[in-house]
Amino acid sequence: MARPRELRFNAFNMMAPSHNWAGLWSHPRDTSLNYNSLDYWVDHARTAERGLLDGIFLADVFGVYDVYGSGPDTALSHAVQLPNAEPTLLVSAMALVTKHLGFGITSNLTFEHPYQFARRFSTLDHLTGGRIGWNIVTGYLDSGARGMGLDANRAHDDRYEAAEEFLAATYKLWEGSWKDDAVRRDRSSRIFTDPAKIHRIRHEGRHYKVDGIHLAEPSPQRTPLLYQAGTSKRGRAFAARHAEAIFLNGQTRPILARTVRDIRDAAKEFGRDPYDIRLFAGATVIVAPTRAEANDLLTEYAAHVDQAGQLALLSGWTGIDFSTYRPDQAVQYVESNAIQSMVENFTLRSDRPVRVGDLATLSRVGARSPFVVGSPQDVADELIAWADETDVDGFNLFRLVAPESLNAFVDLVVPELQSRGVYKTAYAEGTLREKLFPGRGARLHVTHPGAGYRHAASAAVRPDAAE
Repeated sequence: MARPRELRFNAFNMMAPSHNWAGLWSHPRDTSLNYNSLDYWVDHARTAERGLLDGIFLADVFGVYDVYGSGPDTALSHAVQLPNAEPTLLVSAMALVTKHLGFGITSNLTFEHPYQFARRFSTLDHLTGGRIGWNIVTGYLDSGARGMGLDANRAHDDRYEAAEEFLAATYKLWEGSWKDDAVRRDRSSRIFTDPAKIHRIRHEGRHYKVDGIHLAEPSPQRTPLLYQAGTSKRGRAFAARHAEAIFLNGQTRPILARTVRDIRDAAKEFGRDPYDIRLFAGATVIVAPTRAEANDLLTEYAAHVDQAGQLALLSGWTGIDFSTYRPDQAVQYVESNAIQSMVENFTLRSDRPVRVGDLATLSRVGARSPFVVGSPQDVADELIAWADETDVDGFNLFRLVAPESLNAFVDLVVPELQSRGVYKTAYAEGTLREKLFPGRGARLHVTHPGAGYRHAASAAVRPDAAE
């Protein structure tokens, strides 16, 4: 590509003993068994900032993976993203030991209310000095819905309809309730806030109702940086309208490039610059000083990947019970209420059949996204080629063996990328939004739909675009 780019990276992790590769917690050098200790996360944050990563992207799932074998036993016995803990509670500790690192938090809006949710993320944005992002998800596990007293999750497209409304309500709270100069902090007059500059928010929708003043004063970014990870047809439209950063997957460059092109084209249809969205591909990176050593690490790590656990994870993601398949069977397209884009990548978009057994291995097929093994030079070559050929802006680095995999990336790959002029040598100042979009300022860009609710009583009470 002719357009020069600076590659961007997030450390992709989850507050659970196992994340994207089931079973690696059993590796003798892995420390993920300490996932529920602050020391583990503080160390993780310090390493990520040492490597000048843009952020830590915290995954989350609300529910239990019980599609495989029609029950939760495999997920429970193999720690398939279970147990898992609430990720928002980690951020303050990690923010305290870092200065620049961003935090993208996955939070499911289906079981939240906009009024309380907006306060929580405003608080985090204050406490981090404007380094908070929200990965908008709607949930796909029926087990989570049942845990919340419902019979099942909302249908796939209905979830996005509710998400449109949820965002309209939170935009009103974040952008339209308090004017910039509402908070005076005037000791002499004993006036903290000017009531004339505070607006009551009213939202009447099919799914949510709000009538009140936002409880938090404006934070550095007001609206947190907005991530999104859905790349189904409906998910792409939602992301193209709202997201500022999107996490996506694709096991080949043509598959990933097509998804990127579709998202950027859709952004233009919503009146946005297609490059107002930063696109991050998931990536599994195994690096060592030499190619032979990296291949040895791959063999070593692969021996600890739990195949049943991996298929339980994939069954939950896709809604397909892979316990009913033979390892040599190809995945068949099934329209489900789960992550539709993943099934499409395995079937409709793949140039060859994807066998179920291969999905359960630490390999290019099993990775569902860029899978890079080699020396620092090899890894740099591959990552640059993926970015050039697919038009992604950067990568979410999947957790492998913690902490050695992230340490190796920071110590070996980062200097190699810097030597080639494709990676920063220092952080820019400012909020997470300002770091990802230099020169744009801390607040939502004027072409973003959330900016239409900004700082005015008329915006605060205007009808929801989704209603």
